[in-house]
Amino acid sequence: MKREEVLNFITSRRSIRKFTAEPVSEEDLTVILKCAMAAPSARNARPWSFVVVQKRETLNKLSLAHSHAKMLSEATLAIAVLGDETISEYWPQDCSAVTQNILLAANALGLGSVWLGVHPRPERIKAVGETLGIPENIQILSLIGIGHPGEKKPPKTDYETEKIHKEKW
Repeated sequence: MKREEVLNFITSRRSIRKFTAEPVSEEDLTVILKCAMAAPSARNARPWSFVVVQKRETLNKLSLAHSHAKMLSEATLAIAVLGDETISEYWPQDCSAVTQNILLAANALGLGSVWLGVHPRPERIKAVGETLGIPENIQILSLIGIGHPGEKKPPKTDYETEKIHKEKW
């Protein structure tokens, strides 16, 4: 890929909240998870794990469990990104990198995706954790809704020069 293609690809990744009923293939799911696990990790601790949700009943429950997850009632796949704080205190950073890799991999495959924050909101952690049977010692960073996009959004950058400081604040 040429430089411009890579940069355009990154800015074309958008949060998609409308999906078709077409399921995500197992092949695409495997690619997404391989890309997720290629993320950087402090001390290479790799404190992440995942719950893959494809059953309509569970997706519908998640759409009600998380206050901003209504689109999961249309998505055909959700991935919960989990971290084990006993493995690494940097689990939130590591799992954030994993989440971004999942979003970019989905985009590369022509799929739509949306990042739904769970950590650090106690009510979201409790509701999602109960829905997915997450052990109490495992932290939930995010849910990612994935599916074939039912909407198209133009690329954007949200570049703001006033947020850039050089050398010092």
